[in-house]
Amino acid sequence: MIFSRLATVWMLLALALGPGCARRENSPAAPTKADAPLRKIVFQTDWLPEAEHGGFYQALAKGFYREAGLEVEILPGGPGATIKSSVATGRADFGMNRSDDVIMAASQGLPLVMVGAVLLHDPEALLVHEASPVKSVRDLAGRTVIAPPSMTWIPYVQKKYGIAFDLKRTAYGLTAFFADENAIQQCIVTSEPYFAAQHGVRVRTVSLTDEDYDPYHTIICRRELARTEPDLVRAFVAASVRGWRDYLTGDPAAANALIRARNREMSEGQLAFSRAALIERKFVLGDAARGESAGAISLERLQRQIDVLTNLKILGQPVSVASVLAQPTSPTGGTP
Repeated sequence: MIFSRLATVWMLLALALGPGCARRENSPAAPTKADAPLRKIVFQTDWLPEAEHGGFYQALAKGFYREAGLEVEILPGGPGATIKSSVATGRADFGMNRSDDVIMAASQGLPLVMVGAVLLHDPEALLVHEASPVKSVRDLAGRTVIAPPSMTWIPYVQKKYGIAFDLKRTAYGLTAFFADENAIQQCIVTSEPYFAAQHGVRVRTVSLTDEDYDPYHTIICRRELARTEPDLVRAFVAASVRGWRDYLTGDPAAANALIRARNREMSEGQLAFSRAALIERKFVLGDAARGESAGAISLERLQRQIDVLTNLKILGQPVSVASVLAQPTSPTGGTP
């Protein structure tokens, strides 16, 4: 199936604006009727509360979800969080997951679809000490990497470049990394470099991806929910996108206060560092010069991800874009 740029534009409008007349991106959402009951929604993030979830907490703290008719409960993730199974079985209505993970899950038969982007580009990288000889992923050959063994980038890098390296399961801390100047550890560029600086350790980050393989971090839901309640999906995504724009271009205090109340180990310094990195790297709001916008997923780019995973024989079963990306019926009653 060939997807046109028009389909990408339609999806952005359908998800970011929702049904009805178009409105300016930064204008307030239409208030709900006072007597209308709020629809309860459970949303599970991929980690403990942090700036990388700031837009969702901003939407919650400032009432954007309530204005959209939603009562949203945000469940934290963390080590061992079973986000895909929680969403697939209905314990959560929405969740956060990488696009390559969703593609892999679809190939394994899980009924999950992406309905919007959280981060337009992958913030995961390799953390190395400043003097490390590792300059690119090709330099991993014969070395040991501290990372979750389930990550899709591992077979991608090994198969694409024909290299082998050992894995050491991560403990989600930097103690082992700090103790070994040769250590290589998967990290999030918006987070771990901050902790290294706090400990006086000079580090670099090495990208895990290239233009052919750059996963999104996305909002996911069950395929059936997207099919039967597209207005609900659009409402949640639109309110979330509104929250992200407000968090990154306005005052983040409301979200940050809620994040710190729910994660006592989170500091104002880390929140400020992560938010600044999200802004500087355009992870959420995107680069308008490249046709990017908050919440939007490019169908062509997603197809390239599927093609790469298919060609490298990482997928167990064939997957199509239509099977992993929801396109609810358009507000006019037709389809794009």
